[in-house]
Amino acid sequence: MSQSRIDLRSDTFTVPGAAMREAMATAEVGDDVWGEDPTVNALEAYVAELLGKPAAMFVPSGTMGNLVAVCAQTHPGDEVIVDRENHMVVYEVGGAAAVAGVQMRFLDPPSGVPSPREVELAVRTENIHYPISTLLSLENTHNRRGGAAIAPALIDAAADAAHEHGLRVHCDGARLFNAAVALDCTPARLLERCDSVSVCLSKGLGAPVGSVFASDAATVDQARRWRKRLGGGMRQAGVLAAAGLYALRNNVERLREDHDNARLIADALAAVPGVRLLLPEVPTNIVLAECPIPAAAVVERAAAAGVLVTDMGGPLLRAMTYLGVSRDDAREAAQRLLGVLSSLAA
Repeated sequence: MSQSRIDLRSDTFTVPGAAMREAMATAEVGDDVWGEDPTVNALEAYVAELLGKPAAMFVPSGTMGNLVAVCAQTHPGDEVIVDRENHMVVYEVGGAAAVAGVQMRFLDPPSGVPSPREVELAVRTENIHYPISTLLSLENTHNRRGGAAIAPALIDAAADAAHEHGLRVHCDGARLFNAAVALDCTPARLLERCDSVSVCLSKGLGAPVGSVFASDAATVDQARRWRKRLGGGMRQAGVLAAAGLYALRNNVERLREDHDNARLIADALAAVPGVRLLLPEVPTNIVLAECPIPAAAVVERAAAAGVLVTDMGGPLLRAMTYLGVSRDDAREAAQRLLGVLSSLAA
């Protein structure tokens, strides 16, 4: 009998359950581009209140949420200050450069968030030769920094430094609810000093599609024009928004289960000689490990053992837990990965 496959490549592999599908099937809909989809309107109002922002807008993806954030808060030729490992830099196809016409000024903070001094030093002084620094972009949780949940005090300090120099602050909050659960605080508290945020409804929350961009009303109005320009104006989008509403009302607290399952896997990998975990101060549902051999070899051998994980480049391996990966799945995956890594490291 063949063994079951356990997919830990990404929390994007969640699928909607029966109750979420029912909510989608029965959603009241209208034309959202005209502002007349009642379920989209309800989602936007709910998220705005949840995040402590005046307004919000439903978008098809987190990538679009981040892109409209940049487009609405910068001008071509401006500069965005950002961690070099930020999702916008690594995984969003250069959209900020290609569409918004901005360039990035890279920082390398090990924690995932720059110190006030790092922000201050990165801001361009007034000089005809320099671009204008207009936006600081943060990420919480931080994917490539080990799924780190960034504490409010660190966000506040970086944002305050940016504001002192006239910059706005955006947060890529694709997994913001993971951070809020791990830090035992509200999502709004994490965003008190941020001018805008994009949160995903998929991933650990389990909706099949969609993110929400939130900010002040004027910035959301600008972002809405950019959404239309980028082809993100959807019509009867309430069938998707209904999934997001269900996810927010039912699937936030259960993110703790994913964090616990990730820690189980991390503990197993830590027992292998030569494996170094990139474990942040406050971990969530992401396990990053440096292997003693190229991660590609581990991925291939793990797949043969029925566990799918991700090669993050060089020796870096990633495993992610999410809705649909049970405690038993995590235990089994941990044992299989332990066996694979132990045999390869021998």
